[in-house]
Amino acid sequence: MRFAIYGSGGVGGYFGARLADAGEDVTFIARGDHLAAIQRDGLTVKSINGDLHLDKAQASDDPATIGVVDVVIVAVKAWQVEEIAKTMAPLIGPETLVLPLENGVEATDVLGEAVGHDKVLRGLCGILAYREAPGVIRHAGVEPFVRFGEADNRQSERTQRVKAAFDKAAGVTAEIPDDIQVAVWSKFLFICAMSGVGAVTRAPMGVSRQLAQSRRLLEEVMEEITAVGRARGVALPDDAVAKALKFIDTLPENSTASMQRDIMDGLPSELESQNGAVVRLGKAAGVATPINAALYAALLPQEARARGQVAFDDR
Repeated sequence: MRFAIYGSGGVGGYFGARLADAGEDVTFIARGDHLAAIQRDGLTVKSINGDLHLDKAQASDDPATIGVVDVVIVAVKAWQVEEIAKTMAPLIGPETLVLPLENGVEATDVLGEAVGHDKVLRGLCGILAYREAPGVIRHAGVEPFVRFGEADNRQSERTQRVKAAFDKAAGVTAEIPDDIQVAVWSKFLFICAMSGVGAVTRAPMGVSRQLAQSRRLLEEVMEEITAVGRARGVALPDDAVAKALKFIDTLPENSTASMQRDIMDGLPSELESQNGAVVRLGKAAGVATPINAALYAALLPQEARARGQVAFDDR
């Protein structure tokens, strides 16, 4: 199958490299020094499960040079989804599928508005990975998985074809859940809690989950998200929070979420798509979200500064 990987950082770089190594036709969409390094030297994945180097990785910064593909994997930052959706037309043919592997719960709808809702799957992934250097991806934790499916949970031949491609790839587990909405929101529980609490505490997850007060904060964030999801018709199980917290307990002690790292580095982050989204969606559903609202408000000045909207000196 022909794949275009829109966003070739930790997530897109890792899964795209595994697909390419398995023999799929993969083109990475990247930019700047990362693109230059991939075009010059190939793409390297340094993984806890074994390293990988693609000597002749295909890469471009222009979708028009790639043409129609079978699958577009969207792995940009959540706040970039709306922007890149407007540039995807050259990749989209009558049978093209778009698979978002995003941290939030709104990407499918945003992409559907741009390319057609019938072309967009719902999806998520699990991996602790990041761009270590131009042309180099570091997989530091979590056994990598992808989960995806049709928005209405029907079984389809096209999702089975995508799964078959992932099944051939080493270092990836692919699954089509019985309820993809529950799967997406179950990930949203723990990644949003990790992001918001981690960004406020500026501590690795091994510390936040250990201290009683910050552990309770993680739970409260997830309890609010569960209430919002259920109000929106997502059948989250009674043990959803317990399962999410159990997953957090399995992460390496030094784990941090990408949103946390971006905020600590003074970069634009996914705040609006994570804790901000909980507040917005909760308000629309009539569900109070005071904990997420407090985290969002506390982090907003840093976000505004990173986006050039305010200026201040915190020395």
